[in-house]
Amino acid sequence: MATSRNKGRSPGRAKRSGPSRGGWGWLFFILILLALGCLLFRYTRWTSPRPGPITAPGTNRFPKAVPPGAPKNTPGVVPPSAKLTNLPPLYRATNTAQPERPLPATTRHAYNPNALTTPQPATNPPPPVVTTNSEVPAPTNAPVRLAETNLVTSPSFPRPPTNALEIQVALVRQGISPGSIDGRSGGQTAAALRAFQLQQGFTPTGWLDKNTRSVLQLDRPAVRTMILEAVDLGALQPIQKTWLGKAEQTEMAYATAVEFAAEKNGASPTLVRSLNPDVDWNAPVAGTTITVPDAEYPPPRRAARANVSLSGHWLRVFDSTGYLLAHFPCSIARLAEKRPVGELHITVMIRNPNYTFDPAVFPESEEAQQIGRKLIIPPGPNNPVGVAWIGLDRPGYGIHGTPNPEEVGRTESHGCFRLANWNAEYFRRMAWTGMPITVEP
Repeated sequence: MATSRNKGRSPGRAKRSGPSRGGWGWLFFILILLALGCLLFRYTRWTSPRPGPITAPGTNRFPKAVPPGAPKNTPGVVPPSAKLTNLPPLYRATNTAQPERPLPATTRHAYNPNALTTPQPATNPPPPVVTTNSEVPAPTNAPVRLAETNLVTSPSFPRPPTNALEIQVALVRQGISPGSIDGRSGGQTAAALRAFQLQQGFTPTGWLDKNTRSVLQLDRPAVRTMILEAVDLGALQPIQKTWLGKAEQTEMAYATAVEFAAEKNGASPTLVRSLNPDVDWNAPVAGTTITVPDAEYPPPRRAARANVSLSGHWLRVFDSTGYLLAHFPCSIARLAEKRPVGELHITVMIRNPNYTFDPAVFPESEEAQQIGRKLIIPPGPNNPVGVAWIGLDRPGYGIHGTPNPEEVGRTESHGCFRLANWNAEYFRRMAWTGMPITVEP
């Protein structure tokens, strides 16, 4: 007789413990989904390219070259991609992919030494260009890796530059300044390369690609010799540290022989020292022959206008056709409220100006507050405004030189636009009273 516990059940069919048959089915279904998810995750990891360290156009390092036979996703090699969406009208471009060009027998553009009035249009001008909102495709050729040492002394000219020093010298010879020539690849050299590419109608990548090498040519060695004359060494003067001491000097001259040699050639004192390791710069001897960069600007041509970019920290000069005549690194005001945006005009140009020291302009200086009166600082390359002053039609604003050219574009001013001394003087020779200066954000 069945007990009450098994009442109504067949003999031998007692209730089993554990989940029902339907519960086991759901558990099996969930396990299948998890397995499929794991397989999908592993598949995406296998098929996705692994990113390498990015060295993009506009950074302060040049990209590495793609080794022969390397895969497309080689770590550390990133093809250029930049959007041309907010370029000013003078720079608009359609030819995002450039055809290969043979090496020319001479440089593409020749400056007329006698043309200081109406500039001539460049031969073989680039095609008209417009803006695209698409991303610039990567060039088929890989950019070269720039060596920062070992001067190439090949007697074969013309030829493209082969290292950072030669690139900087070649750019200066086209009116494009990379800042103080230091033989090192950096952000200002990349900006100068972009300016040159815009000048030539190329996509502004900042890389020394094959198209750029076809027109950026050296027609002679990148360095030359220079003799330290007795008259130059005799004119050196130490610069006083205080404003009162500077006001009592007869001239704000070069303080050292290495500073003199560097500024006369648009170079960094560090580069001059490295090119001349056997020279005793603490006690140089008159008649000593030294090696310096052979970086000479083309003869100045009359400009039509200039643009200052606050975000790009550069000043560019154009002729009446929109052709880029010159590019200079530029320091801007430290305070945003002292950065004028819009169109200004040149009102005055002075070579070798003196400088009126006003304590009110230097509220952070304890010495300035103690002096409590204006001082006149004599002219010279170590004058606070350098060797040139280009005044603008906004009180207290101007474009001028500086006693610290290595800091241009890297540090900020009290309100003016600061250039290296050699760039300020070159710009002064191109400009004219009333010329428009457009300041862009």
